[in-house]
Amino acid sequence: MITKFKDKVAETLETPLMSEGITSLQVNLGYSCNMACKHCHVGAGPGRSEEMNKDTIDIVLDSVRKYDIRTLDITGGAPELNPHFIYLVKEAKKTGCHIIARSNLTIFFEKGFERIPEFYQENNIEITASLPYYLDSGVDRVRGAGTFHRSIEALKLLNSLGYGNGSGGRRLNLVYNPSGIFLAPAQDCLEEEYRRELTSRYGIVFSRLFVFSNMPVGRFRTHLEKTGALERYLKTLEDSFNPSTLDGLMCRHLVSVGWDGALYDCDFNQALDLHIEAPYPSHIRDFDRELLGRREIRLGDHCYGCTAGQGST
Repeated sequence: MITKFKDKVAETLETPLMSEGITSLQVNLGYSCNMACKHCHVGAGPGRSEEMNKDTIDIVLDSVRKYDIRTLDITGGAPELNPHFIYLVKEAKKTGCHIIARSNLTIFFEKGFERIPEFYQENNIEITASLPYYLDSGVDRVRGAGTFHRSIEALKLLNSLGYGNGSGGRRLNLVYNPSGIFLAPAQDCLEEEYRRELTSRYGIVFSRLFVFSNMPVGRFRTHLEKTGALERYLKTLEDSFNPSTLDGLMCRHLVSVGWDGALYDCDFNQALDLHIEAPYPSHIRDFDRELLGRREIRLGDHCYGCTAGQGST
């Protein structure tokens, strides 16, 4: 039987899991995507129409200005597909905040988006990109046929623009996800392996590798349920619970803004519609950095995914 995550935290900390102050806003611009990856926790894809409108984006920008938010983390779907994406980036840059764009890389080859890499370079945007493995078979199986080749070409293009080589502060981070129902390996060791293989095979360099376990949310959860592996995977995550990961959990340092402006503790809670509850603000129009910075985090058993092994910080 799985111990409820909230009880595990209370037993470990002897207190609820609380925010430690907001250093960044993570903004989901919508679930439309040119891909439909098997592990996607928000179920993004070409058939999704949810997208953040300009009015909500302007409220996000007002919050960034009013509360001097120093980091804006833009995600999706493919965030570049939102028609107001470039507007958001340009206006946010005027505030002096640091911008991270979470890109699937293949968007660069879609009609009308060919100049996005140059736009990122011109605005010094940090890029965090999914590359589940450095060999084509693992990537294509999870993300679709031909994805690996396009991702490699996109990384080469970004390298040619100064990304990942330490020049000009243009950071290029890669994200590894396991291709099955097992935990991610140690980040330091896998990062060294990625560097060696990507450099020797393709001449590609990058800044950091982030290693995340697959969350039992969205399409991956559906897969677990269909194969009868959900309880087994949840038990694996619980058995690998690492209390030392609690201090660095992302939810303790950010607020996630949904495409409709609703506020969440993280992108995974957003996928499950577990919004921030009263007495704390639950919509970006009521954003209050001080109040939200001392809120109790809303937990579920999926949170074991962020605390298993080395954790997801």
